[in-house]
Amino acid sequence: MTQKTTTFLMFQNGEAEEAMTFYISLFEDSKVIDLTRIPAGEPGPEGKIRHATFTLAGQEYMCIDSDPVHSFTFTPSMSIYVTCDTEEEIDRLYAALAEGGGALMPLGDYGFSKRFGWVNDRFGVSWQLNYLG
Repeated sequence: MTQKTTTFLMFQNGEAEEAMTFYISLFEDSKVIDLTRIPAGEPGPEGKIRHATFTLAGQEYMCIDSDPVHSFTFTPSMSIYVTCDTEEEIDRLYAALAEGGGALMPLGDYGFSKRFGWVNDRFGVSWQLNYLG
């Protein structure tokens, strides 16, 4: 078996499916590969995601709904980095991801990039968006 790494997102408050569906709507070549729900009678909220695998722009991710509430959540020190092909793409993604979230670095020229932005989305996941031009 070939070793492989995959980003794994743990959502609290039952937001995994909503987040996954939102992310898939933003990127081409994205889809749900596998989804398992918590069945009735088992620990956790019935119908929430026990485990899901999905792709964003062909890159594989995993997510779950965590039943126990943890004292930690997502942090900007770990972010999803996206290289955009056009200024229109970076503008669209930044606007969609920032809605209900918050800007860490507004879109702009920071010297290392013609157009760069860093945002936390409404689920708390951090995204760095870059357009080199």
